[in-house]
Amino acid sequence: MKMITAIVNKKDAGDVCRALTEEHIQFTKMATTGGFLLTGNTTLLIGAADEKVDEILGIIRSHCAQRMEPVPVSPEMGANGTVFFGQSAEVLVGGAIVFVTDVQYYEKM
Repeated sequence: MKMITAIVNKKDAGDVCRALTEEHIQFTKMATTGGFLLTGNTTLLIGAADEKVDEILGIIRSHCAQRMEPVPVSPEMGANGTVFFGQSAEVLVGGAIVFVTDVQYYEKM
């Protein structure tokens, strides 16, 4: 038995969840926030039999595309005290961060 913890961009989460549901794969979905860009993510917890791990990873991989998105550079203070954002920078976002860990004990109550 494995525990798959998948952190996906919230823009990809709907497609991933739909695909998992179509394959009758149960999961727990949590809204999370990344610590670097402070943008929305979805963290999925999936308990899976060892032989299902590759299938699940394939589903996640096929629905989580990396892409470049603009993010504002740090705000600047204007002479009159107004705050404005200058330029933006392109940052690679999306994809997924996945942890697969062994489960020592499991009980469905």
